[in-house]
Amino acid sequence: MYNRILLPIDLNHKASWAKSLPTALQLCRDYTASLHVVMVIPDFGLPLVGGFFPKEYAEKAKQAITNNLKEFVKANVPKDVKVQRIVADGKAYEAILRVAKKIDADLIVMASHKRKRAEDYVLGTNALRVVQLSKTSVMIVR
Repeated sequence: MYNRILLPIDLNHKASWAKSLPTALQLCRDYTASLHVVMVIPDFGLPLVGGFFPKEYAEKAKQAITNNLKEFVKANVPKDVKVQRIVADGKAYEAILRVAKKIDADLIVMASHKRKRAEDYVLGTNALRVVQLSKTSVMIVR
């Protein structure tokens, strides 16, 4: 039923993967699907934002996140699950939808959680937008 499962995470927020990762791993095993873990970083190239950072900042940030994502996958994804790591940039929900389309994902597994802080509200909003705009099935895990 599923061949490619997309799992958006934020390494800075354990709530973005603590429950959704085990769910995605189980689905990968059940359907012999591949797991595609995506981390989205903000687009520092925007004129308004980009002026506040040194030119090389975006590339260094992307490399650091790529390395952190590699370590996360190594520590949390068993070897029996085929996995691809993806670092995307832009608005979170847009990047998730773009990656889902590019890899032809069958399912997006995302976390959503109670909104206690402003940053949690943003995560919830991204999940909502992905559900509303995705042509791919989306499973929200709480």
